[in-house]
Amino acid sequence: MEALSVESRSLRRAAIAGLTIVCSAVPLRSQAVASAPTDTLDRRTLESVMGRPGAVLAGGVLRFGMPRADLDVRIGEVRIRPNFALGSWLAFKVAPGGAVAMGDLVLLESELGPVLARLQSGGIEQSAIHHHLVGESPHVLYVHLHAHGEARPIAEAVRAALALTGTPAPATTGSPAGAPANTPVTATAAPVPFALDSAAIGSTIGFHGTVNGGVLQIGVPRSETIREMGVEIPPTMGLATAINFQPTGDGKAAITGDFVLLGSEVNPVIRVLQSQGIAVTSLHNHLLDDEPRLFFMHFWANDDALKLARGLRAALDVTNSHRPVR
Repeated sequence: MEALSVESRSLRRAAIAGLTIVCSAVPLRSQAVASAPTDTLDRRTLESVMGRPGAVLAGGVLRFGMPRADLDVRIGEVRIRPNFALGSWLAFKVAPGGAVAMGDLVLLESELGPVLARLQSGGIEQSAIHHHLVGESPHVLYVHLHAHGEARPIAEAVRAALALTGTPAPATTGSPAGAPANTPVTATAAPVPFALDSAAIGSTIGFHGTVNGGVLQIGVPRSETIREMGVEIPPTMGLATAINFQPTGDGKAAITGDFVLLGSEVNPVIRVLQSQGIAVTSLHNHLLDDEPRLFFMHFWANDDALKLARGLRAALDVTNSHRPVR
């Protein structure tokens, strides 16, 4: 091979230098999206770091549930079960640049500042901070998380933040079964009875769920493909409408959860829910760079379970959700 001329070598060095300059100007988060996959989810390592079992869900998601069983939160006479509305969670999915992680931490007001500081020092971004419930005592806040990179350091940072809260360790070891799309996955010492006809509720809504910790959890995915920073995010990472039923006696249930909506669907869903006696308790975003842009609408009611199921079905009918399974 002929040796490169001095002029050719100079041009080559200049081209490489120019490429380096261009690449170094790209923001870190953009570099992660553009680079090739460098990581696979090491389930055993992540479970060891998190100190609890994870669940493998649809879409290649590994999800950890961290329910706030230490909290005694009530709305009126209803004591909120951890799996009903107090479930912190963290989910991982392999993505270009390593892994993408999303989650939601349930915090007391006194825990918010220290947890945010620890998350930020560990490179974990926040995409939302807000309430989901209204009139609960004590007041709880929900902090939504986003991270992109190597999975283990992300898990270590979140675990360190959890150590600043009263979040308890799981009651048992081993991997729990997969949970509905937008609800936390937990391990429990023994099944908690569910004093309602879960099959009838599921048939009325058009989607069946699972009973977890005494709560019926139903996930309803949207029909669109959803991306965050160009990475496809499956429904199992918190992007499906979540519907939770907690029995309150005499055929009644408290319901909560959140509808995942396009902007054009927000007000039609509010009108349907209000007409069905279901209160809207919060409206906000959970993500920063989602495509399409999504809004999350939380709700609450305590009434006849099947009546509420019919109301929720009516609200789903004005969204672009998956069609019900009859």
